[in-house]
Amino acid sequence: MTIGLENGTVMKAFRIYTLLARDNEVGKEWLQAYMADDVVRGLVDQFAREVDCVTIIAGEQLYMIPETRLSPFHMNNEVIKRNFLRANAVNADLYLMYVSIIVLIGAFYDSYQTMEPTRSFIGIEEWTALVNERIAILKTHPEAELKEMEKEFSYNWTSLIEKWSAMDDIKETAARQSGNTISRVSFMDSVRKFLIAQELVTDIGNQEIALTEKAKVVVQRYFMELEYNRGILEFLYQSDTFEGEGSEHASDL
Repeated sequence: MTIGLENGTVMKAFRIYTLLARDNEVGKEWLQAYMADDVVRGLVDQFAREVDCVTIIAGEQLYMIPETRLSPFHMNNEVIKRNFLRANAVNADLYLMYVSIIVLIGAFYDSYQTMEPTRSFIGIEEWTALVNERIAILKTHPEAELKEMEKEFSYNWTSLIEKWSAMDDIKETAARQSGNTISRVSFMDSVRKFLIAQELVTDIGNQEIALTEKAKVVVQRYFMELEYNRGILEFLYQSDTFEGEGSEHASDL
């Protein structure tokens, strides 16, 4: 791989890669070095592919993100549960987190063809209401159909619905309970914190969040592709026209 290459070129590429491996991102100075030299860029990208990652540029930052679950940089379910959800979180909480993220992105994009967000921000209460709306639509599917879809997607729709239904929709009520139930808004706030930690959203105050440039690039490159979303978008939104018609925010993700 490095035959015929200058040692300084290889070391510069390796330095960028090691910083990406440590921090998941590098700033403007290293981004410029990455962009200025085709050989350096090719090496960094090759190093990333060796660990099942890809590089993306967003704003003045270069990021390295895992592309598959096989990547040593992939954040596994137990880490997400431990760091961002309740101590007794189960897989259904993770399913619900993922669907909540799908709905969030869908609130910003009005079709599979839209490459730029159609809104600037969203409040957590509106986001919660949109998730509730989507779960309500899932409830209208016959149980047999949900079970069949669970086999196809390896995604437990029934437990997701049950998890959401068990949550209080009023924060104060949940606070008075024994701790077995949390509020929907509290759960959504946990998802918000996870997205902030991953630099996918930014908190702009007043219980409102906006997508980061990193999130926009990830959506453009991966979120709309069937190869990556495995048909989950079509199932979640099959009752919508999701062509920019019939729904103000025909969410998709």
